[in-house]
Amino acid sequence: MAFEDKNILHRLYIIAGCLFLFVLAILVKITNIQFVEGEKYKELAKVNTTKNFVIPSNRGNVYADDGSLLAISVPKYDIRFDAVTVSAENFEKNIIPLSQALSKKFNKTVAHYESLLRNARATKNRYLLLERKISYSDYLEVKKFPLFNLGPYKGGMITEQSTVREHPIGKIAERMVGYERKDADGHYVRVGLEGAYGEYLRGRDGRRLKQRIAKGQWKPIYDENEIEPRDGYDVISTININIQDIAHHALLRQLELYEAEHGTVIVMETKTGEIKAVSNLGRTKQGTYYEKLNYAIGESHEPGSTFKVMAFMAALEDKVIDTSTVVDTGNGTHYFYGKKVSDSRKGGYGKISMGRVMEVSSNIGIAKAIEENYKDKPARFVEILQRMNLDKQLDLPIIGEGKPKIPHPSDKSGWSKNALPSMSYGYGVSLTPLQTLTFYNAIANDGVMVKPRFIRQVKAWNKEIETFGVEVINPQIASLQTIQKVQDVLKNVVEKGTGRSLYSPDFSMAGKTGTAQTEYWMKDFASNRRYISSFAGYFPAENPKYSCIVIIHKPKVSTGYYGADVAGPVFKSIAQKIYIDSPTSDVIENLEVLQASIENDFQEYYELAQKNYAAIPNVKGMSGMDAVSLLENLGLKVKVSGNGKVKAQSLPEGEKLIKGKQITLELSS
Repeated sequence: MAFEDKNILHRLYIIAGCLFLFVLAILVKITNIQFVEGEKYKELAKVNTTKNFVIPSNRGNVYADDGSLLAISVPKYDIRFDAVTVSAENFEKNIIPLSQALSKKFNKTVAHYESLLRNARATKNRYLLLERKISYSDYLEVKKFPLFNLGPYKGGMITEQSTVREHPIGKIAERMVGYERKDADGHYVRVGLEGAYGEYLRGRDGRRLKQRIAKGQWKPIYDENEIEPRDGYDVISTININIQDIAHHALLRQLELYEAEHGTVIVMETKTGEIKAVSNLGRTKQGTYYEKLNYAIGESHEPGSTFKVMAFMAALEDKVIDTSTVVDTGNGTHYFYGKKVSDSRKGGYGKISMGRVMEVSSNIGIAKAIEENYKDKPARFVEILQRMNLDKQLDLPIIGEGKPKIPHPSDKSGWSKNALPSMSYGYGVSLTPLQTLTFYNAIANDGVMVKPRFIRQVKAWNKEIETFGVEVINPQIASLQTIQKVQDVLKNVVEKGTGRSLYSPDFSMAGKTGTAQTEYWMKDFASNRRYISSFAGYFPAENPKYSCIVIIHKPKVSTGYYGADVAGPVFKSIAQKIYIDSPTSDVIENLEVLQASIENDFQEYYELAQKNYAAIPNVKGMSGMDAVSLLENLGLKVKVSGNGKVKAQSLPEGEKLIKGKQITLELSS
């Protein structure tokens, strides 16, 4: 017995010792946590119970020049359902009324929603998607539906908010308005105005510290490092909604008519360089058109005959030709270093002036003039073009501007004997539509080349952040004398040249047609010809307010492909509709031009009209209009024959005046 008691005591001692060591270890660990690793565990606890939340800023709006919205951020809501959190009683009581309300709101059958909800209940789905991207007003309405009106826990409604960028004018100008978003790597993808001015629009995200509380919820806590979000600024663009709509539909009609591959239109304000409209439409496989790519800024191509104006101006400025210089275009066919060049008119134009060469768009005429004057000094010709900024990009804020190509004799790989004559009529060179338009706009602006401008102002509410004014690229691309000669030629192109089908006596236009072969190196080109049809110019011709370029790629050849037929009508339609909206007017200093004879006649009539008549007056010798006015005011019915002054009257002077009686006047000039 004593032995057993002793064993029990030994066991108790061992257990007590172990407990002592355990307690000691705990004390050591507590001491270590408190004093050695205390800061580490404090930070760990903070990480698990507090978290920095990003507070997204609101993106600024993009406006048209009149304050109309082009792009705006709006909240959208996804509606989901937690089928587990709802009690069986509430579920059965409200499932039919809820399905009916959803059916009425979102145009799906009641059975569809009831089946969806019951299936979610059976499978214990806690995240069932009911509707995606609904508006705020719809969200408020859905919150009041049966079951959902019990709240998020009893009703099971889950709401997820997101911000969606919307374009109130729809697909019109979609590529120009553009977008800015992050790709999978977190890099910004920038397109159009949204991308170009993203630094203003996106604002700055905020940061707020929150602490975890019950049921996975978080509450804000004080943090001296808290950053409030700064909303993005608003951007006021130069786009005009009315002109944009006109340009879009004018281009669309012509693309559909000619079943073209794609096309672009740009309208620019002459003095300021403000871009009032840009339309870029590409064809789908189904034959419809949409804003596919920003061809206006990004697509560099051979301009064809619209480049003849550049070559013509260079030669004029260098004084090697004048508008009256005669060139022999022959029978319409000529060979330059073995390469055949033809004019559109069968049989040719013969000997014509350089002014007429431009009016009829003679390839041979311009090529001969440039070749004869610059074959021994081609670099001089190219350097004049360079002085007119034709070899330089416009340095636009919108990403993706195409590079111009103006070959130079020093570039051996891109130069040949045929380069010079080919350049003169727009082959071997390359420009974007906006680069070409900027040059034509400079002609309209008396030689001052202004940079195309897309925004006027950056604002925060009513506070101006930054204003953008006119920026001059080249103060004078050529002498005023040269510019005026080119202006006359461009006006004549429309009045009596290749653009004469566009002429209207009601409003004046000036410009140049262009018809360029494209993809002519393809093996099937002979049987499947492809063209680029264009028209570049400005209006009104005398005091230009707007410049415009229209380019249509690969129209159906059997329908037509000449620039005047394909692109020209788009230009005319735009010019005509803008002109109707804002017609030019002449100011007349004084409308009160008096002639002595007219003044005397009026005075005689006035004196007669003041008398109180009891008898028929004598109106012989008075003008017919005055006599009729006087007699009708006396209550007589007047019948008139002839024109001029009163020769005879049927009722004699002095006869008693009876109101309603008829008198006949015989007039004679």
